[in-house]
Amino acid sequence: MTESVPPISGREQRPRVGILGIGNLLLGDEGFGVHCINRLQERYIFPEQVRLLDGGTAGIMLAPFIESQDLLYVIDVVALEGEPGSVHCFSAEELRRGALNRSMSPHQLGLLEILELCRLRERLPQLIELITVIPRDLQTGIGLSPVLGKSLDAVEERLLGSLARQGITVSRRRESGDA
Repeated sequence: MTESVPPISGREQRPRVGILGIGNLLLGDEGFGVHCINRLQERYIFPEQVRLLDGGTAGIMLAPFIESQDLLYVIDVVALEGEPGSVHCFSAEELRRGALNRSMSPHQLGLLEILELCRLRERLPQLIELITVIPRDLQTGIGLSPVLGKSLDAVEERLLGSLARQGITVSRRRESGDA
């Protein structure tokens, strides 16, 4: 698993950054990526070069968003052996080497196939990081299991740290009770 995304070098302009949350909100923990995007939008103000997208289960329709980015973060659940709620990160290179199965996500969005299509079209982002968690509950229902609810903090911290290493400053929104 990758430790962090290295800084993009050799660009005069600010890199276009995409943060993509994927999943199905109707299947419990399967909606983790979408819940994470919603939480980020509620808590933070991102610079205009950063776009957040609730990708839901849009599949191939995500290709234009992916192809328009220099740096892409994907937040999703992953079908791995391990402790539910544990966070696992993968780079595009690790994906190419087979670090994940083709059906890495329980909803089988086909993200790996979409990334391969983008690569074949020579429109793959320079850097890609998948930030994933192992789900506990994929039963029909809205909302995250308590263990994945706690994982939101770890994923948020991971993402914001990686953005900071890229020189991207994110501001915290003022809480309604702040003076």
